[in-house]
Amino acid sequence: MKPDFIAMLNEPKNTLGRTEEAVTLILENNELIEDLYQCYFQSDEWVRLRVSSSFKRIWRADPTLFKPYIKGFVEKVAFIDQPSVNWTFSQMCLERQDDLSVKQKAAAVSQMKKYLENSDDWIVQNATIETLASWAQQDAALRLWLCPKLQELTISDRKSVAKRAAKWLGKLEK
Repeated sequence: MKPDFIAMLNEPKNTLGRTEEAVTLILENNELIEDLYQCYFQSDEWVRLRVSSSFKRIWRADPTLFKPYIKGFVEKVAFIDQPSVNWTFSQMCLERQDDLSVKQKAAAVSQMKKYLENSDDWIVQNATIETLASWAQQDAALRLWLCPKLQELTISDRKSVAKRAAKWLGKLEK
């Protein structure tokens, strides 16, 4: 009998619920990963938060298991309007960047630019700054777009965002 990941991940708020159990089940039976992935597309934001946490653990534990889902992350998951999904996407892009095709990386950059322009979530901002700035070190066009945005963020009332923006601005303007 297949586990019901929605029920498993629909726990009280502000907990990771049974995230670790879900990851263990998938690592033991790789065929279950599709069931977890489909949980991104249902209505409960707490479940989606835990799905993101689960996928982060999966790509760190077994990148080959995650690799077939990169396309879905770039083409679908990245567009889910939820901070925990957005910051996970930004983290995935940095951590699994070698698995992204040129086209996927370009699409990811486009979406993460929107995150920086539209999100007021400090974790989304920090994760996205980290990824885009890291990539901008080797991409002059991205650096040209990003530096003014980082300059704006250096005066953020969120100290971690302002500090990260200033750190990367200093590195990129050298």
